[in-house]
Amino acid sequence: MRALLIGLVLLFTPHVAAAGLSERDLARITLSPPPNAALPLDLVLRDPDGRTVTLREAVDHRPALLLLSDFTCRTICGPALVITSGALEETGLRAGVDYGLIVVGLDPKDTRADAQAMFRQIGSPEVAARSSVLTGDAAAIGALTAAVGYNFVYDAEVDQFAHPAGVLVLTATGRISRILSSLALNPRDLRLALVEAGDGRSGTIVDRLTLLCYGFDAVHGIYTPLIRRLLEAAALLTIFAMAAFVLLLQRRSRRVSPRESPR
Repeated sequence: MRALLIGLVLLFTPHVAAAGLSERDLARITLSPPPNAALPLDLVLRDPDGRTVTLREAVDHRPALLLLSDFTCRTICGPALVITSGALEETGLRAGVDYGLIVVGLDPKDTRADAQAMFRQIGSPEVAARSSVLTGDAAAIGALTAAVGYNFVYDAEVDQFAHPAGVLVLTATGRISRILSSLALNPRDLRLALVEAGDGRSGTIVDRLTLLCYGFDAVHGIYTPLIRRLLEAAALLTIFAMAAFVLLLQRRSRRVSPRESPR
């Protein structure tokens, strides 16, 4: 269902028609935390109301998920947040007690309105009430991404960021416990990761996560395989749904049509 959601959103959302990143640029985009990586907890950011918030306050002594996102992204950042918040709601854990959600914008140009629009994409009211959606200046964003090994590239031609499509699982002290794909979260694995983080333990952190939130291949001028598969699946499901709808209409039409008079 979540894959279908992404596919449908991508199918009906304007995409990057051209891009200016090279293969060398794309090779730099990874999520590869250094050993014992942790958040710079004293780093100051701002919430959608303009109030200053430190990462220590955002973590608030509980396990958390950290999602770095482009608030004006035109590809999968929005759907990734929907998937993340939906998976959190289905874990059976308590928002604000067993976990928190922290979303930080990658673009220092992001405004309070951009942050508010991103916040509204958190589908669950319970999760939203215990979430922090934050913006920062270039120095703050640079300090955060460097600390967690999050490497991204800005594409000035389309004013978009090519960045890893990953979510970081944090312990209550802000240390990175696991990396998960933000497009392949399932409630069971997410629950286990958060419970593990709550115990202060670290799982096996993937060395490099290279799945990109950059659905159009800038080098070859085609959609990346993941995006192409999702689009194809969405198209097939749309065709099947339309065919079923037409068949249903035909059956209803036969039921309500007047019977022929006997000769």
